[in-house]
Amino acid sequence: MARSRNTELLSHIDCPGGGQVWVDGTTLYVGHMRAPTGTSVYDVSDPKSPRQIARLDLPPGWHSHKVRVANGLMLVNHERQGQAGDPAFGGGLAVYDVSRPAEPRLLSKWSGGGRGVHRFDFDGRHAYISPTVEGYIGNIVVILDLADPANPKEVGRWWVEGQWQAGGEEYPWGEWPQPRCHHPLRQGDRLYVSYWHHGLFILDISELSSPKLVSAVNTSPVFPHPTHTCLPIPETLKGRRVMVVADEDVAKLWPAAPAFTWIYDITEERLPTPIATFQVEGPEFDGSPQEPMTGCHQPSERFAGTVIPFAWFAQGLRLVDIRDPFRPVEVGHFLPDVPPGADRPSSNDVTIDERGLVYLVDRIHGVDIIETTAF
Repeated sequence: MARSRNTELLSHIDCPGGGQVWVDGTTLYVGHMRAPTGTSVYDVSDPKSPRQIARLDLPPGWHSHKVRVANGLMLVNHERQGQAGDPAFGGGLAVYDVSRPAEPRLLSKWSGGGRGVHRFDFDGRHAYISPTVEGYIGNIVVILDLADPANPKEVGRWWVEGQWQAGGEEYPWGEWPQPRCHHPLRQGDRLYVSYWHHGLFILDISELSSPKLVSAVNTSPVFPHPTHTCLPIPETLKGRRVMVVADEDVAKLWPAAPAFTWIYDITEERLPTPIATFQVEGPEFDGSPQEPMTGCHQPSERFAGTVIPFAWFAQGLRLVDIRDPFRPVEVGHFLPDVPPGADRPSSNDVTIDERGLVYLVDRIHGVDIIETTAF
């Protein structure tokens, strides 16, 4: 039986395990990371009775578990799963016309080679992506211009020194996990970039063709979890500029307690400073090592006021109020029912729509549409 506080389940969509959810108007887009992989589209004008209106599939060995929509365009990633997958299909970023959401129409596909694109941001004109690119080790930052969506053009790229193998850069990470851009998020003329076990980076993109490093922080190896999301808050809080930084509870460098989220003060952006953390309360969080995917995964890139929805893996949806960034507090939660064949939930992503409804997707099965009084 689902457990909740300040939340109510409106409906559940039983569909393949999900990687990302996004809502544009009254249309829900779901990227799948479990077979059958691909992208599903739902009409959620009546959130109590969602209706599937389209489905895109991928060949075996590939998935498009991330999806973003703006200005009538849908972007989905193509990424190899493990070592499987026909290389002729190729990784990259596919661009669809969804001016008619029930009839997605492929416009183009950008490819950098290798495993493909992981996660990305999209503002309706530019895409800020994390692809593998020929000649580089691991994922890097690439900026695409989609002014002509049928012909995406790369306008900028950035990487950690040592990644450009073809350029002859010396690789200093032989005894450390390889650099991997997880995804960039844009606010104004800055990109806030998570780089897995290499921490976070703030980039100046006032010239898109030439991103420049502003600052960097890495909490590993003291804290063994990779940096997943760097979410800047647009309004000042307590007179400070603030960024929410989520560590993901996977790929632990050593056995550890579950991952949590950080609050950084970026008022002086050249020196990002952690000022608080948030961890879900519970008897299992006593500091002892726990199995992966128990703790934090990621915050919603959309939020209402100062309440940030989080997908917290085995702990479901967590609504965290950061109005006082020095003391984040939970103001609501929803712990989904355990999916059949599993021993606990695996909440992977969360977003909200213009009505304030919350969409929570599970890695194993489906999407919960949730109403809350916490916003």
